[in-house]
Amino acid sequence: MSGPERSGTRLTVRPASVADVASLVELRLANARAHRALDAGAYRVPPRDAVVRHFAAVLADAAGRDAVLVAETHDSRVVGMVEVLRCADPPAHQILRPEPSAQVHTVVLPDARGLGVGTALVAAAERWARSRGITYLSAGIHHRNADAVRFYRQHGYTDAGLSLGRTVP
Repeated sequence: MSGPERSGTRLTVRPASVADVASLVELRLANARAHRALDAGAYRVPPRDAVVRHFAAVLADAAGRDAVLVAETHDSRVVGMVEVLRCADPPAHQILRPEPSAQVHTVVLPDARGLGVGTALVAAAERWARSRGITYLSAGIHHRNADAVRFYRQHGYTDAGLSLGRTVP
């Protein structure tokens, strides 16, 4: 899978491999730090070893239930990733109708933003989902993350409802 060329940057989007785990961990931890800055009450920086275990497990799943795709520059530097994580169908006793769906989580290194990396990753995630019969993708975005909200809206994602919550006293 190839991506766009902007500002002289050639990108390739491909499935992640075990060799990419270190880059994936750094992307996840950088993203966690950015989210913690948005809302330290909601976000944390997970332990590095837990992130390593997560990506190792996803990449080792021969069934390929979920996907991790990476964007790399011509010099093989990983500058972004997208995870596509399938959602479970609602149980038979609930009223929501089943629809093959997944969540997308896109991360692009700050110095690679504006180069088409996120666009290439989301397009690749949508192709991957479509090829597996997934008909609906969602992106859970923190309301204070205005850049991410704008990015996904530019790519056709719309407000899909409202999630209400409360801390139990």
